[in-house]
Amino acid sequence: MMKLAQHVKLLLAAAVLLSSLPAGAQTQRRSAPAAARTRAQDDTERKINALVARMTLEEKLGQLQQLGGDVAGHANADLYDLARRGVLGSTLGVRGARNTNDLQRAAVEGSRLKIPLIFGFDVIHGYRTIFPIPLGEAASFDPASAERSASVAAAEARASGVHWTFAPMVDIARDARWGRIAEGSGEDPYLGSLMARARVRGFQGADYSAPDRVVACAKHFVAYGAAEAGRDYNTVDMSEQRLREVYLPPFHAAVDAGVGTLMSAFNDLNGVPSSGNPFTLTRILRDEWHFDGFVVSDYTSVQEMIAHGYAADGPEAARLGLTAGVDMEMVSRLYNQNGAELLRQGKITMPEVDEAVRRILRVKFRAGLFEHPYVDEAREASVILSAENQRAAREVAARSLVLLKNERETLPFDKNIRSIAVVGPLADDPRATIGPWSGDGQPQNTVTLLAGIKAKVSPQTRVLYAKGVAVEGKGVTGNYDAPPPVASAAGGTNVASAADIEAARLATTPTAGDSLAEAVRAASEADAVVVAVGETAEMSGEATSRSTLDLPGRQLDLIRAIQQTGKPYAVVLMNG
Repeated sequence: MMKLAQHVKLLLAAAVLLSSLPAGAQTQRRSAPAAARTRAQDDTERKINALVARMTLEEKLGQLQQLGGDVAGHANADLYDLARRGVLGSTLGVRGARNTNDLQRAAVEGSRLKIPLIFGFDVIHGYRTIFPIPLGEAASFDPASAERSASVAAAEARASGVHWTFAPMVDIARDARWGRIAEGSGEDPYLGSLMARARVRGFQGADYSAPDRVVACAKHFVAYGAAEAGRDYNTVDMSEQRLREVYLPPFHAAVDAGVGTLMSAFNDLNGVPSSGNPFTLTRILRDEWHFDGFVVSDYTSVQEMIAHGYAADGPEAARLGLTAGVDMEMVSRLYNQNGAELLRQGKITMPEVDEAVRRILRVKFRAGLFEHPYVDEAREASVILSAENQRAAREVAARSLVLLKNERETLPFDKNIRSIAVVGPLADDPRATIGPWSGDGQPQNTVTLLAGIKAKVSPQTRVLYAKGVAVEGKGVTGNYDAPPPVASAAGGTNVASAADIEAARLATTPTAGDSLAEAVRAASEADAVVVAVGETAEMSGEATSRSTLDLPGRQLDLIRAIQQTGKPYAVVLMNG
């Protein structure tokens, strides 16, 4: 009993001693990682401030500039010159380990302050290993799959010298005619927020300076997906309540997840272009959400404030963009061309320029570009299209598929079936298979539906194939200068002769009949049929809004013709 009492006294004494210690001492062990992060952040900010203090105005404005490479990922001579002069902050589309290292070397070893470039590229649903489009991934209702696909894409992109992806697109879209609905998560802000967090985590991980991570960019800020009538770039008019309850939550989720950058949108919101809107870019993003990364404009969207009728000219567009909160200008050069004169006139201030530069440098430091500006060129080939990455793409694709209807339990087909017909314009189209915004994806690396079925059925199974119809068109060709005679309608008037003008002989020739008949013959000879229809890759994405959600061309005629054969059939829709 005495020993127990002594133990109690000792415990009480220890408790009193602990409670008398300063609060910081009590939590020192638990807060050590946080304290280390704070010290690292303070050190980074000191480096940023020291660098900004040494920069000329030309070098500062250069950091605010992003310019594009060619479609193959190469940089032109102009980019090399700007990099050596230290007046370029970023590039769009330059990719490949050797290409990026060469241009980075010009910036780091050739410029006065040795500030590295940040290489950006649209890595939307895969870099070289292509995953389902984001709308398809959202159909899985599985954020883990979205995070996994973003993680694989990040690893491949970083191995190819890309530090920064213009993804995820987190626009809520409720008009399916809008072409860019393919890049997002659809209509629901809750699901959109879950997917936004998941994709940011996948791209950036816990530390986007890691050699298998990239900086993410939540786009398009804001309400781009609410374009009137689903017409891309169209105006947006909505209440602040709708904006905050429906369209802002996925962006807020991305910021909470630590997204490094945001992209301002093409559209105007209630009459104010998104790239010149201080309410969204400063009040909400900076003041309310405390975002400390940088904002990049969409492609020439600062300059397009002139087309909006919001800015009278280039200098005014530059002023509106910078003062609203757009830090980096993509492709157009209004900041560079007008910044010095705007400063001289007092229309922008040096602190505003410096703050934009700080935000960009902050992301570059966090991405580890000052310590590790180059990538290992030997590593690129081992990461791109690895067996593990392809397995991940297959598994995520399987989770994204949606069975819309199977009332007669037609599916699944037996892999040992005697014969199967695969018909439709998309059955053997590798470009359509990888979809829009497919990064550096190559059609030759794609398994089409036809190829996949051939690989999976029994060796004894007979596989028949017929395209049937084209995706677009009504099955006729027109001839503006058809050879005579061109028959006139019964009882009609030969207007050309009556008016005594040179006539154009117009004729149409049916073209779909034979192809459609070929598909019907294949279906009639088979025990089951798979019909692949939908949209080509070029029919989804930017500037590709649809006027109708009907299947284009004569694809519905193809389905009806197959149905009339009486054979069991399954329709595979490939679209965005």
